[in-house]
Amino acid sequence: MKSGFVSLIGRPNVGKSTLLNTLINAKIAITSNRAQTTRNIIQGVYNETDTQIVFVDTPGIHKPETKLGRILNKQSFSLTQDVDAILFVVDASMHLGSGDKYIMEALKNTNSPVLLVLNKIDKISDEQLLLTIEAYKDLYPFAEVVPVSGLKKDNIEVLVQVIKKYLKDDVKYFDDDAITSNSIYFMISELVREKFLHLTIEEVPHSITCVTTKFEEKDAIINISVDIIVDRDSIKKIVIGKKGALLKKVGTLARNDIEQMLHKKVYLELYVKTIKKWREKDKMLQELGFNEFE
Repeated sequence: MKSGFVSLIGRPNVGKSTLLNTLINAKIAITSNRAQTTRNIIQGVYNETDTQIVFVDTPGIHKPETKLGRILNKQSFSLTQDVDAILFVVDASMHLGSGDKYIMEALKNTNSPVLLVLNKIDKISDEQLLLTIEAYKDLYPFAEVVPVSGLKKDNIEVLVQVIKKYLKDDVKYFDDDAITSNSIYFMISELVREKFLHLTIEEVPHSITCVTTKFEEKDAIINISVDIIVDRDSIKKIVIGKKGALLKKVGTLARNDIEQMLHKKVYLELYVKTIKKWREKDKMLQELGFNEFE
């Protein structure tokens, strides 16, 4: 039995959550084409007969503009320690930028092997891929370089086999049927938030967080309530939409996904609340599960 913990680190919007879902073969992390989709630390569990890999998806490392942003960066960097390996995920279709260099500089403080995972190779030619590999290899002593496409599932098995070489434990941390350590409450909240990421624009998605406040299971149905928290009344109006149209659409889409996840009929109620500057308030951030990492 081989097991261990592996962190996914990278800039926002490089496809970490999509890659995690592909590795686990289940939707445990929400995805969108927006930066900073992931806000919490999300664990996914990969199981084989003789192997268990606990993947830890972290918020994208970025230049923070709020207290929430600063906490998210600390969360991400905290998970470069005490893990068996780090997957530094980059978007192979984009030029190497200052954000990537910033992360590589920070990774010099870790003792864990760092694997360069070049994601989105379906978007580039083989020649471009080779040039990208050379650009990164000149800046950091990566233990391995693995090109993949999380979306197209290219080279995923190769990545898993490479990771296995670095697993140090022989303990099964989760049951064989586990795919995530995240609670049902958290997964429901994230599925609701994902719909706003897809259906709203500009600052609106980043002003929203969601909290599951009720989960009441009955014989034929599960009654669920989710609070949608925004930081100002103008955003609240957008989130509700004209005559409640947007909120109704989010509810319908989220309910479908939740029913697929729970395999049971769901009655979903959504409530929109304004809490001004929630992204800057210590108490509010703690209540929402965003704890400061020192």
